[in-house]
Formats: sequence, structure tokens, C-alpha cells
Amino acid sequence: MAGHSQFKNIMFRKGAQDAKRAKVFGKLIRELTVATRSGQPDPAANPRLRGAIAAAKAANLPKDTMDRAIKRGAGETDGENFEEIRYEGYGPGGVAVIVEALTDNRNRTASDIRSAFTKSGGSLGETNSVSFQFNRVGLISYPADVAAGDEVLETAIDVGADEVESDSAVHEFLCAPESFYDVREALQAKLGDPQSAELTWRPTNTVPVDEDKAIALFKLIEALDDSDDVQSVSANYEVSDAVLESLGG
Repeated sequence: MAGHSQFKNIMFRKGAQDAKRAKVFGKLIRELTVATRSGQPDPAANPRLRGAIAAAKAANLPKDTMDRAIKRGAGETDGENFEEIRYEGYGPGGVAVIVEALTDNRNRTASDIRSAFTKSGGSLGETNSVSFQFNRVGLISYPADVAAGDEVLETAIDVGADEVESDSAVHEFLCAPESFYDVREALQAKLGDPQSAELTWRPTNTVPVDEDKAIALFKLIEALDDSDDVQSVSANYEVSDAVLESLGG
């Protein structure tokens, strides 16, 4: 198995759900604020804000908290001025890593992320130093039982998705970033609320890592995910089922 999703599955089993939920809420609040600031406070006229609201609702973020974040983004109340920054570097085993952050203190965030890379034996690089190994895509996921294979394929064509990948657990619809919000909303109308919907970095190739490197890499990703400033982490690693089973145990 390859990519970041397996790491999330492992981490999900580690507990501390309350603390994790608080961090998820914090990241959602930042996205609501920045999404509002990037367009209009009216979600009907702001696709990014509609997406942020949908993600917040899926995570059960309280409505009054959402409203405060949107008002802050609209300038109706005082609050931090978040800046979008992308960091790139190499983790253990030469795995390419992209970190997307929303921060009100560029120096603090850069220092924290550089420290995480250094402690793991990796190195933080310049912007665009690894992103050429990824494609920027929209990714909308549904559980496998939402529809049968033929229906899923027809749905993908109908909504304008570029591709759909299915296995026993999930259907993943892929699209270009510029059509992400339209595709997500069209899918929602046909199949209901997705499991997840995000703009992400999809690797064009993967780097196999052994158990020792996987442990160090997962510690790096965990440290990055634990940062309040980090919104997402993408990496091009590939870990065998045997290694995953060993780590999960």
C-alpha cells in the first residue's frame, strides 16, 4: 500500500481522540477563516468556503464556532491574519514530503517544520524542490457500498471526474483542481455526503521504505500533523502490507 492514508489508519488506532479532535477543529477553523477571506462570506458565491463548511459539518464542528470563524474571515471581528505557505523536503529513505500550512507567524512555523525534518533525519528544501514528483488533484472519497462498479463509473463520467479508482473499501473520484468544487457538489447531489473531499498532492511515483525507515517517516508525519499550523501532509512513500501489519501490532 502507498501514500498517506495507511499512516492515518495506523494513527487512528493510537487513541487520544479528544486531543486529536481539538486539533482537527483548529485546522478546520483556520480553513474557514482563510476561505472566507479569499472570496466572499457568502458560501453560495465562494466555492472554497462551501467546501470548508462541508468539511466542518462532517467533523461535527459546532455551528457557532463555524459562524465565528467566517465572521473573523470577513473582518467582522478581530483575529489572526493567517497566511498560506507550502513547505517541501525529503524525509527518511528519500521520501518526498509536501507540507501545507496556514500560519499567523511564518518564522515560528518554518522553525517547527525544519526541526521536525531534521530530527527525523530528513531535510527541508526550497519551494518546488519536490512538488514536481506530484500532481495537484481534487480527491473525493465514498465508501465502497455507496454504489456498484458500473454505476460509479457512469457517475464519474456524468459529474466530470477525470478518473475513479475503486477497491473493496472505497471509491476515489479524481479531478482537476479547477473543477474540484463543481465535481464535489455534483457527486454530493448524486451520492450524498462524501467520506472526504480535498485538494491534495498525488505522487507520480512512490519510494519503497523498510520497517526502520517507515518508523522514522511516520514519526516525522506525526510531528508535522501535530502542529497547529499544518493543514495537510503528503508523501510519496510505499510500505508493504507486512511492514504495516508489524507496525500496527
